[in-house]
Amino acid sequence: MFVLVCVADFQPELFVLSGGLMACFLVPLAEGIVVSALDKIVFCSKKSADGVISESKKNIAVLKNMLYGGSFLLAIEHIYHGEVSLIPPFLTAVKTPEEIPVMLKEMATVGVGMAALVTAVWGIGCAVKHFVKKTKSRGALCA
Repeated sequence: MFVLVCVADFQPELFVLSGGLMACFLVPLAEGIVVSALDKIVFCSKKSADGVISESKKNIAVLKNMLYGGSFLLAIEHIYHGEVSLIPPFLTAVKTPEEIPVMLKEMATVGVGMAALVTAVWGIGCAVKHFVKKTKSRGALCA
């Protein structure tokens, strides 16, 4: 539960959710690592003169930047709110065994939802970009 306080009475520890169980940023980070590995595997061996591979590589780079950038900003926010510490164990939820299932549930719901939303927004952006390019090329041929 969020606790609202006046700016003059600001105390960061009041904003911690459920005793600091937030680890949702790890899911988009893991997806970014998987996408990076697939990028290396798929595009490492393919060298092509046409723009198809370079365009796909640019699109994948945008997805990686979105995933890594969002994970980094969430990690900074979680560190600020005391939900992640800079000394082991890094996640405050793994200090007691009772909090681990709650953390995993939060990762499975919020983390997966965030990663899916980022990937969906990226996919919609790629589709719009392709549609605009296709429309422009068709318009240039008709003019």
